Amino acid sequence: MIRTLLLLVLGLWLPSAWADSGAKLKVVTTYSILYDIVKNVGGARVAIHSLAPLGSNPHEYDPLPLDVQHTSDADLVFYNGLNLEAGNAWFAKLLRTAGKAGADAPVFRLSEGVTPQYLTSTGQAGSEDPHAWLDVRNGMQYARNARDALIRVDPAHAETYRANAQAYLERLQSLHDRALAAFAEIPAERRYLVTSEGAFKYFCAAYGFEAGYIWEINAENQGTPQQVIALLGQLERRRVPALFVETSVDARSMQMVARESGIAIAGTLYTDSLGLPGTPGESYVGMLEANIRTILAALR
Repeated sequence: MIRTLLLLVLGLWLPSAWADSGAKLKVVTTYSILYDIVKNVGGARVAIHSLAPLGSNPHEYDPLPLDVQHTSDADLVFYNGLNLEAGNAWFAKLLRTAGKAGADAPVFRLSEGVTPQYLTSTGQAGSEDPHAWLDVRNGMQYARNARDALIRVDPAHAETYRANAQAYLERLQSLHDRALAAFAEIPAERRYLVTSEGAFKYFCAAYGFEAGYIWEINAENQGTPQQVIALLGQLERRRVPALFVETSVDARSMQMVARESGIAIAGTLYTDSLGLPGTPGESYVGMLEANIRTILAALR
């Protein structure tokens, strides 16, 4: 009996004890883009559950009972931070319910170390813009943070995580370099990227664009008549060749802008979610490559 109790206590206090059996790390991410980044770094060592489903809005997600169970059981939980999971305080509530709210809980912010952009709209001014991953260099920082967290929890397989991360970082660096070269083909006066949500601040700063949008961040008050009118006024003052709509938002507001302005919607961009399996945006690299092609075709 004493031996059994000692083994139980040791099991509770040694979080990497599971590694000896070769079991996979149980990982939870708040949405699909983080899922893919962590999967590339963790490889065969991780089993991942993503909370917000493909194509959904992670800003104001409503977790299901299964999400609570997965989070409670998780060895690591990864979230974006930068104001993404703050809507309705859903993520903080989930952590409390799942018993992962303590200071020593294995919960990791993948945007750690990213220089934030800030929101400017009324009621949001001064808050962090969460869409850092649309600058590939920030996606690389996410991958480094995933690597470091996995090594911290599972040091026995540190070399695997380092090797996976290095290969992935090289792919992302190549993607960033190709994006710079591709967008250099677009004349400066045509580099005005108009989307429904203002999700492209980091992207625009990285690749030399100016952002236009109907609303600044996905929330309950999006696509209001006032927001549409404000964008139409901007479009009247400059020559804009194309509009874009995102896969994770309702297209009707941008369709109204297109009708009123006479400017066509030239394509669909990935922002807050990967695409469905079999689509060009089914991975983080794939969604960014698809965005590059769509923007280049419309604005070049």
